[in-house]
Amino acid sequence: MVVLNTQPSTSELKHKKNRRKIAKKPARTASAQGAEDDDMEGSSSAPGEQSAAAQEGWDEGDDDVMIDTDAAAPSQSAAPAFPALPASAQRTSLKSETRRIPIPPHRMTPLKKDWVNIFSPLTEMLHLQVRMNVQRKSVEIRTSKHTKDIGAIQKGADFVKAYALGFDVNDSIALLRMDDLYLDSFEIKDVKTLHGDHLSRAIGRIAGQDGKTKFTIENASRTRIVLADTKIHILGSFQNIKVARDAIVSLILGSPPGKVYAGLRTVSARMRQRAM
Repeated sequence: MVVLNTQPSTSELKHKKNRRKIAKKPARTASAQGAEDDDMEGSSSAPGEQSAAAQEGWDEGDDDVMIDTDAAAPSQSAAPAFPALPASAQRTSLKSETRRIPIPPHRMTPLKKDWVNIFSPLTEMLHLQVRMNVQRKSVEIRTSKHTKDIGAIQKGADFVKAYALGFDVNDSIALLRMDDLYLDSFEIKDVKTLHGDHLSRAIGRIAGQDGKTKFTIENASRTRIVLADTKIHILGSFQNIKVARDAIVSLILGSPPGKVYAGLRTVSARMRQRAM
């Protein structure tokens, strides 16, 4: 007879220990459970009461805050008032601007003759620095510390450009004195493609005999017109430029001068009525 010594496994021992621990735990009594329930009810009711009290406190605080904000808020109808900018803030003193205006070769000789009348208004009225660059055939303009107007350099460039296109000095100076004057340029081929004698006759219709047609358009529309070969330059206000351009386009398309004059009379009469 063979006797085998068998030892229980570790897993079986653990299960037995767990069973013993579970058996040793005392059961909760009814009284203890009731006390716990009472505590839960008390705790559940307490937050509700606290939240209600807190809500009342917040409502009172909100009323106070709203009253304060309403009293301190400015009226919406009042416009914001900002102080005016000083003259130094509008001045471009940090960096000087430079413009170079090219001059056509056929305008260099008149430029030298009228140079005194050209640079005087630029330096005296706009306080710009001007020089004539003969090698590059251009006029160079630069701002200085004495320049007050921020758009002075643009006005000076328009003045020199108008003279370079063929306008008289006295007519070009109007660009410096008035703000609503502009330059408009176009070519005859932009309106109608013409070649040879047809192109020459179109230019003749615009100029007229001894320039009478051109002078009539200028006086009726209060503009200045320059005929430079096939290019046409107009100096004046926006509305006046439109009147002169419409008359010139009609002449290019072949309208007789008498019909154009009648249209100019009608337009000039309407302009007088509007001015009155």
